Amino acid sequence: MADQTLDARMFNCPEPIIRTGRALAAMTAGQTLQVLATDPGAVLDFQAYCRISGNELIGMDEAAGEYRFLIRKA
Repeated sequence: MADQTLDARMFNCPEPIIRTGRALAAMTAGQTLQVLATDPGAVLDFQAYCRISGNELIGMDEAAGEYRFLIRKA
């Protein structure tokens, strides 16, 4: 279970990443953020974002056009 959930559904790139960065900035290291998104491009975006930012992409899945990402703040 995530420490916090961010609903970024119905936003297109780059808005889900921008909102994720803001949410993670307010969190402490080790906390987890679940992000909900509907933009199919978010899969590659979140993989790249976590690789570049140093945060850990713990998991991701998709169901019925909705993507869920679980990120642990570095």
